[in-house]
Amino acid sequence: MSKARKILLYAIGAIAGLLVLAALAVRFFIDANDYKPRIESAAAEALGMQVSVSGNIGFSLFPGLRLTLDDVHIHNRGTELVAAQQARLEIALLPLLMQEVRIGKITLTHPSVYIERDSGGKFNFETAQAAGASLPVVDLPRITLADATFRYDDKLANTGIEAGDCSLDLRRLLLPGGKRSEMMNNLSFAAELACSALRVKDVTVSDIKLSIAAKNGSYDIKPAALSMFDGQGSGNLSADFSDAVPKYRVRYALTQFRIEDFFKILSQKQVLSGKMDLAVNLSLQGNTVNEVMQSANGDASLRGENLTLNGYDLDLEFSRYESSQNFNLVDVGALLIAGPAGLAVTKGYNFASILKDSGGSSDIRKIVSEWKVGDSVARAQDVAMATKENRLIFQGGLDFVHESFDDVSVTLIDDKGCAKVKQKIHGPFQKPEVENPNILKSLAGPALKLLKKGRKVFPGGECEAVYTGSVAPAQ
Repeated sequence: MSKARKILLYAIGAIAGLLVLAALAVRFFIDANDYKPRIESAAAEALGMQVSVSGNIGFSLFPGLRLTLDDVHIHNRGTELVAAQQARLEIALLPLLMQEVRIGKITLTHPSVYIERDSGGKFNFETAQAAGASLPVVDLPRITLADATFRYDDKLANTGIEAGDCSLDLRRLLLPGGKRSEMMNNLSFAAELACSALRVKDVTVSDIKLSIAAKNGSYDIKPAALSMFDGQGSGNLSADFSDAVPKYRVRYALTQFRIEDFFKILSQKQVLSGKMDLAVNLSLQGNTVNEVMQSANGDASLRGENLTLNGYDLDLEFSRYESSQNFNLVDVGALLIAGPAGLAVTKGYNFASILKDSGGSSDIRKIVSEWKVGDSVARAQDVAMATKENRLIFQGGLDFVHESFDDVSVTLIDDKGCAKVKQKIHGPFQKPEVENPNILKSLAGPALKLLKKGRKVFPGGECEAVYTGSVAPAQ
């Protein structure tokens, strides 16, 4: 062995020995808790918030410098934003010799994160110095969260989100600093997120798994796998913040979900039961929620077969409408056919009162609800349902800018696709007008008298088919 190599090995051994002695000295002669006030003060100054470590502080030198903080809490403006059972920081040793702190990895165990926006639109993490200050430079190789819970309350929009049993593995988090308004353009990272359950109001989504990548203002979330209403969902979401107006693209499919689980959100009554498929493909843009919703462009569909409508015999009502004249086609159309767009229109209404329970049930052979969305209007492409003996179709559009019905009609058709009974609806969602001169106070209001068309409008003989879609007549 050459002399140079021997010297190098001796040097390495000496350094290793010194590190071992240093580690022993740290362990037996230095109490890291003596530095707790300085650590809390430094963290508070960096964040502009109150930071406290209620538990012990410890550190070790092998395999690298590791700082462990037990029972960590971060407060701002009287609200606890973050609490963690343990925070562990891995710090590179060599940069410390040059008085540079370089964190290699941050691990949070059992953290809980709470974000709130108050009625004035201000977030609880905003600080007094944040308004005029520039963003700091951030370069973190890795951040991991285990058994985390998240909660977001929006007092301004009266909504909230909760997620539990989450894990996050975030890598290569880079932020070059600069203006806060440009953060979304400059931020880059790659992450894997998984949560057992996420709850938005009364809707629970389970088994969430997301892969997220951000670079140069573009964000891709794929594949987005989750379960909802006992159905399996998949899809992806992309967002582009590189322009003045953010752009979004949503592709999502939920297969074989239980429609009765959806109606449980709106009513304790099980109105409709069975399995359905939902598919959405939309592009959107805007700086506000209203702008985003009004810019929607694409298509959406809802399909199902062999469903059951509980508490109402539609075929019986259809067969005797001429004598009773107390059945409202629009209510059935809103409840069963309007699909993704109609559910948005009718949300908030009392679904239990749409169809009065008259006993019996209805076998729904098929429901098809295909929509084209563009220019702020959702237009029915093929929207129809079939019972054992009858077919009902929905035609027209839903204008989301003016929140109104656009030339909408619900029609009972015969085997040839010709109209037997037709009911039109105009006006705003909240107070629509159903055929002149009848007024329907709401889609969930009491049933109106059915406007009888009969033989006076549709005389015998050949007729022009008003429906040639995919829902076929009974065989």
